[in-house]
Amino acid sequence: MNRFIHNPILSPISDSSWQSRSVFNAAAIYRDGLVYLVYRAQGKDNISRLGLATSNDGFTIKERFDTPIFSPTQYAERDGCEDPRLTLIDDQCYMAYTAFRNHDFPIIFQIALTSINIRDFVNHNWNWNERILPFPGVRNKDAVILPNKINGNYVMFHRIEPSICIAYSEDLKTWHGFKSIMEPRDKMWDSLKIGAAGTPIELNEGYLFIYHGVDANKHYSLGVALLDKTNPENILYRTDQPILTPCKDYECIGDVPNVVFSCGNVVIDDRFFLYYGGADSVVCGANYELNELLPKK
Repeated sequence: MNRFIHNPILSPISDSSWQSRSVFNAAAIYRDGLVYLVYRAQGKDNISRLGLATSNDGFTIKERFDTPIFSPTQYAERDGCEDPRLTLIDDQCYMAYTAFRNHDFPIIFQIALTSINIRDFVNHNWNWNERILPFPGVRNKDAVILPNKINGNYVMFHRIEPSICIAYSEDLKTWHGFKSIMEPRDKMWDSLKIGAAGTPIELNEGYLFIYHGVDANKHYSLGVALLDKTNPENILYRTDQPILTPCKDYECIGDVPNVVFSCGNVVIDDRFFLYYGGADSVVCGANYELNELLPKK
């Protein structure tokens, strides 16, 4: 992939109480000619909150808000709301994120879900709906909602370590059909564990699914899979080599070195824009022609 020449596109703000230490792992949606980036930020208290920035062209930040748009309010997330993924279905914007608390033993991180009307979102009315814990107390991360229902059900990809799993629900609260659909591969770039990146992109060929993989050296890279449109449990293709792997200073040096970790992607004029955290410290971007990410026939 082609990294943005002005990476990183978002960096910490030293005099900000809530985003002075790190900003990273941004979700993304594209709406009415504007890219919305919901990013994770940490400040002096090390608690993760979610901020918002926008871009007209996908590369250049147009506006960045001074206050968080989403902060911890529940016991399960009292030490942070982490790693958001956004999915648009009809007039609702669904957000999956990691609820984190670390003052109890064992340390608990688990999936949480919420939603907001897209009109409220774009008009900066942060009226988030109920916060749901779909699997209470289960150590689980890297959740994302498919942008279409399958047989009337929401579809969620999530990570019970070390695998990518799937689950289905009619109401986002009660889930069923749990199973692993992708496993780490021995002696490859994704040998240790894997997890979903941003929201899958619907194409004629299937769902383009970006995922992260961790190797034996604990380096985080990104790869591609193609999922069947009618049965997303069916993996049609999976890349042998990563499409993005840490090599730049801003990816190799930071709070967690040697990491490229994506939570968001959009398509603009048949070009794929991917947003990722570099070394858990800054927000970066890369892009590519969409058809070049698909397997060659």
